[in-house]
Amino acid sequence: MIVQVGLVQKSGASPPARNMEIIEGYLRQAARLGLQLVVLPELHNGPYFCQSQDPAYFDWAESIPGPTTLQLAAWAKQYQLVIVGSLFERRLPGLYHNTAVVLDRDGRLAGTYRKMHIPDDPGFYEKYYFTPGDQGFQCIDTSLGRLGIMVCWDQWFPEAARIMALSGAQILIYPTAIGWDPRDDDTEQQRQLQAWITIQRAHAIANGLPVLVCNRVGLEPHPQDTNPGTQFWGHSFMSDAFGKIMAIGGSEQSGLIHATVDLAECEKIRRIWPFLRDRRIDAYQPLLQRAVIPPDKTH
Repeated sequence: MIVQVGLVQKSGASPPARNMEIIEGYLRQAARLGLQLVVLPELHNGPYFCQSQDPAYFDWAESIPGPTTLQLAAWAKQYQLVIVGSLFERRLPGLYHNTAVVLDRDGRLAGTYRKMHIPDDPGFYEKYYFTPGDQGFQCIDTSLGRLGIMVCWDQWFPEAARIMALSGAQILIYPTAIGWDPRDDDTEQQRQLQAWITIQRAHAIANGLPVLVCNRVGLEPHPQDTNPGTQFWGHSFMSDAFGKIMAIGGSEQSGLIHATVDLAECEKIRRIWPFLRDRRIDAYQPLLQRAVIPPDKTH
């Protein structure tokens, strides 16, 4: 099956209403281009608020279904697109998640994925806001196939990608918000960027699956002016099922990046590179432990 795919690389610095207008413009463009699946970046409705810890930002959270999912559902039906969005979910008072949503071409909410790995680093204080996901790594079935949706920090963990692959995912998809500290020099920035691209291409190779990564772009100032903020590095990209980059965005430009994904390629590649066949599942029990170093060998 051939699927025409688009990634909306954009800044989130605008107010929510303006962000939604921008998103609709890209969805309209995607429909004109004949695309079928469109991925939006992580927390696309507004600024990346996790640069600081402020309880006022909890007011930005919304229920699912809610205003954003209802609007995305209407656009999915209008433009005949499968849309992958990303929201600050209010599940209960005091219980919030970083949640991806999938709207099918008939406007149906096909499923959700609550981010499992939650970072807590300078400029990325997500543990303050988000409870880790409790749905596990479950694929979402759509009219275009079975999607393995994960979010940002999840992309660094090969275990997560592998479980999605073993669950029958046909595409791995990562809405993302990652960037540099503007004070880092070019060498350090490139080191981080290349590691990020490499780890996700490795997921494609190890699992024989195409990978779609949609990142934010542009400088978002720190809300308290205590540092320069975060320069989201863009470079949204699509990799085929053996790690070849099919399309990639730049480091500063917003835009719609698109390419053709061949879902049948997975079968061909896995026959030649049978990693799943040769897995030694009888020997992987140590992966379920925090560490496997004997207590007397820790020093």
